[in-house]
Amino acid sequence: METDVLVIGGGNAALSAALSAREQGAEVLIVERAPKFYRGGNSRHTRDFRIMHTHENEYMIDTYPEEEFLEDLTRVAGGEINQHLARLIVRQSEQLPEWLSRQGIRWQPALSGTLHLARTNIFQLGGGKAMMNSYYQSAREKGIEVWYDSMVEDLTIDGAVFQAAKVRTKNAPTTMVKAKTVIIASGGFEANIEWHRRYWGAAADNFVIRGTPYNQGNVLEILLRNGVSQVGEPNSFHAVAVDGRAPTFDGGIVTRLDSVPFGIVVNKDGRRFYDEGGDFWPKRYAIWGGLIARQPEQVAYSIIDRKALGNFMPSVFEPISANTIPELAEKIGIDGNILGETIESFNKAVRPGNFNPSELDNCRTEGLTPQKSHWAVQIDDAPFYAYPLKTGITFTYLGVEVNEQARIKMENGQLADNMFATGEIVAGNVLRRGYLAGFGLTMGAVLGRIAGREAANAIK
Repeated sequence: METDVLVIGGGNAALSAALSAREQGAEVLIVERAPKFYRGGNSRHTRDFRIMHTHENEYMIDTYPEEEFLEDLTRVAGGEINQHLARLIVRQSEQLPEWLSRQGIRWQPALSGTLHLARTNIFQLGGGKAMMNSYYQSAREKGIEVWYDSMVEDLTIDGAVFQAAKVRTKNAPTTMVKAKTVIIASGGFEANIEWHRRYWGAAADNFVIRGTPYNQGNVLEILLRNGVSQVGEPNSFHAVAVDGRAPTFDGGIVTRLDSVPFGIVVNKDGRRFYDEGGDFWPKRYAIWGGLIARQPEQVAYSIIDRKALGNFMPSVFEPISANTIPELAEKIGIDGNILGETIESFNKAVRPGNFNPSELDNCRTEGLTPQKSHWAVQIDDAPFYAYPLKTGITFTYLGVEVNEQARIKMENGQLADNMFATGEIVAGNVLRRGYLAGFGLTMGAVLGRIAGREAANAIK
């Protein structure tokens, strides 16, 4: 089998790259590890892109200028960010809604219950599944071939030159696919629990994988073995607080817990361990997975009262409820005296203010460690509720290094002749840690378009 451009992966980044390459006249083959029904990787579970825009439009209010976008990225990453590559992505994000619309993707105004995103993010109509269906429909109409249930077992790389991929397809012989260029968009290793154990030990067994079980990191491992330059911290991941009752794989967005800013979070010992109101939730939610991963048994509990209901989009699971704190503690397996003391100390530390979930309000605690900086309201209005929390991993930051043309770099500093990458496998090029809601799709689509264009132009 021979083609111009081989795209490995089947999500937003991969389809952006494939369609971009096809626009340049290249023959394109997509190899997707998942079966057709589960195609799309983590993109199936998404709902919005973060977009720079200088004018209000039908789907986003007000404006979101370049410098504010960059400032938000820098802040969530703790200052460790590739400013040059980040700026490129931010600037080109402005073009995405129009280009994606041409691929059949439709938009809608911000969803009810989504916190603070109506100005910064644009939402896909029908969510990630509908987006991926549109991508694949467009690919079919444009003559892009797709192999499902197809796993890349090895890559033939001579120095900095890709030659072929060994692909095993379900119910078919193993095939050597020769391509003039290759684009890697196969994600990280977030679904590979054994790989997580290398860094986290037994704690990894308590992690939940929010998205696809097919992101095992096999292509990443092959690339690193063949001298591709590594980027990103091996033990770092984008992880959020998910409902502790979520399935181990593929629970998606509906298991994410957004109640954290409106109550307190305690560990198995009944103690608080971090500021629940440090900043707007879309800028802070991605730190909570790592925080929970470092707690006893990798478990925590979001505790709220009746007043908090309606301020957040709830989990697909009903909260655990009780009319008293001791009863709630018993239901979730926490010492009632300790939980009672924690809540009493919190309530005493709360200072009067004007509660406003849409702003960084002045409701805070005083003399409490850790403090709660915003949205601190006493927990005193029965019934009381608890959501069990676990670490829900979205993607890993260990990946391959690329330049502004999405071209892969080798360990010796040389640029690969015909290898490009986009999506989660290159996330570590921009962010070393932290996350900003909607940025993953934006990064994947922007770099995907670049990778597709550059890969096609490299064979002309």
